Amino acid sequence: MSVVAFPGPPTDPATGSTVAAAADRFLESLTAATTRTGYAETLARLTTVAGPQHPVATLTPEQYAAVMDQWKSAAAATWNRHLSALVSFTTWAQRQELLVTNPARRLERRKPARRGDRAIPAARLEKLFTDPAHALRERVLWRLLYDTAARAEEILTLNIGDLDLEFRRARVVSKGGALEYVHWATPTARILPRLLTGRTAGPVFLADRRAPTSGRRAPATGDVCPVTGHGRLSYPRAEYLFKTATAQLDPHRQGWTLHQLRHSALQHLAQAGRTAPELQAKSRHQHLASLGRYVQLGEETSARVTAEANPIQRRRPR
Repeated sequence: MSVVAFPGPPTDPATGSTVAAAADRFLESLTAATTRTGYAETLARLTTVAGPQHPVATLTPEQYAAVMDQWKSAAAATWNRHLSALVSFTTWAQRQELLVTNPARRLERRKPARRGDRAIPAARLEKLFTDPAHALRERVLWRLLYDTAARAEEILTLNIGDLDLEFRRARVVSKGGALEYVHWATPTARILPRLLTGRTAGPVFLADRRAPTSGRRAPATGDVCPVTGHGRLSYPRAEYLFKTATAQLDPHRQGWTLHQLRHSALQHLAQAGRTAPELQAKSRHQHLASLGRYVQLGEETSARVTAEANPIQRRRPR
C-alpha cells in the first residue's frame, strides 16, 4: 500500500504564502489609507526579521517577539499600535488559511501611563509656528495639524487634489475609512500655497529625497510627486522632526508628539468656551465620550484659576 504525501505550504510568492507576498496582500485589503500607512512599517519589520521568502505558515512567537523588540523602549501607545498591526495581520492570515497558529499569543498590550496635561501652551506653539529656523514644510504641517485638529495620518496622506483652498478645507479619509472634511484658519491659508508652488498633483507633504523607482521600497504611483519625483513624507520622519524641533521648548527636553497638536487644539477650544458638540464637530469623534481626555482643562487653566483666586493680588494702579 503506497502512501501519498500531501504537499507542504507553497512558497511561490505568487501564491501569497510567503511573508512578503502575504504582507502585500494584507495591506492591499485595507480600505483606510491611514491604517495601511501605519501597518506598513510594522510589516516591513516582520519581513526583515523573518525573511521575505519565509512561509507564513511557519511564523513563530520568537519571530514576532524579535519584531516587537524594535519598540521595546517606546511608549506604551507606540508598542500597542505595532502589536495591533501584527495581530490584525495574523487574524487576516488565519482567515486566508495561510496560518494555523497564533505567533502573537505571547505578546501583551501595555497599559499606558496616566498622563497629565498633554496640551502645549499656546504661546510656545506660536513661537514654534513662526520661527523661520524651521523649514516651510514643517511649519505648514504643524500649523495645519493644529488648525484642523486632525490626526497626523490624515494630514500626511493628503494629496493636492484633496485640497479646497478657496473654502480652506481638505477632504480626508478618517480613522474608520469615511470621507470627511477638515478646516483651517488664516495662518495656514497664508503659507500653504507657498508649499504647493509649481505642483498641481501628488502628495502635499514630500520627503527630502527622490523615491526609488524599482524594488521593494518603491512606493505606489500616487505617493510620488510627478514633478519632483519625491515620495510622500512618512509619519516616523515627521514625528522625529517635530520632537527634535520642540525639544528646546519642552520643559522636560523630550520634545512633543504630532498627536499633541490635535490634543492642544481641542483643549484650547474647550478653554475658550466651545461646547462639547462643537468640539465633536471639529474633532469628528463618533461619540462625545471620546472627547473626555481632550477637554480636561489642565495646567494653563490651573495656573489662571490660582492667580485669579490669589488673596494677595497686586493692586491695580489708580
